Amino acid sequence: MEFLRSLLEFILHIDKHLKDITTEYQSWTYLILFAIIFCETGLVVTPFLPGDSLLFAAGSLAGLGSLNVFVIVILLFMAAFLGDNTNYFIGNYIGPKVFTKNYRFLKKEYLIRTEHFYEKHGGKAVVIARFIPIIRTFAPFVAGVGSMTYKRFLMFCILGNILWISIFTFAGYAFCQNEFVKTHFSLVTIAIIFLSLTPIIVGFIRHKIVKDKLQKK
Repeated sequence: MEFLRSLLEFILHIDKHLKDITTEYQSWTYLILFAIIFCETGLVVTPFLPGDSLLFAAGSLAGLGSLNVFVIVILLFMAAFLGDNTNYFIGNYIGPKVFTKNYRFLKKEYLIRTEHFYEKHGGKAVVIARFIPIIRTFAPFVAGVGSMTYKRFLMFCILGNILWISIFTFAGYAFCQNEFVKTHFSLVTIAIIFLSLTPIIVGFIRHKIVKDKLQKK
């Protein structure tokens, strides 16, 4: 419980923590950002790490002159790309048996939810998933488990990561001087998280409605 509280506090005040990290570690900040994005996209056991809000905060600090926005974009694209590919090949190695066994650190409900997401959106699910927390982490893994060829996955992976990294980083860079954003950064962070989770919330509500209708029949 304490871990979840600390994690939530870190995400909601990520701008302050990132400022402190930048002040203390300077150029090493890039490596820390790289590691977080790589783990968030490359390890199915860390879907809780901040992605969207971290990119926005990093872009904001770049806009204030603490970091270089182009280095951030290139470096974090590489982190997300390597993370996706690591996830894909782990899924490819483990195979379909992952859906029938219970793994301690692997939530089966997330796997099933992501598999349904693929069934609905096809190949472009890899791109869409970049903008949805949790699904973003599990999408490459499920793509590897399933029948998607690596060549096809690679195409969507590159496109999705370019869009995701660029949109959130440059949004932070562009709005960092806005008085409302500067004064209410925590509120903006919450809004980003909420918007990111909207597809999951909508999907859950729809699933609940359909389930209730079937039970009534």
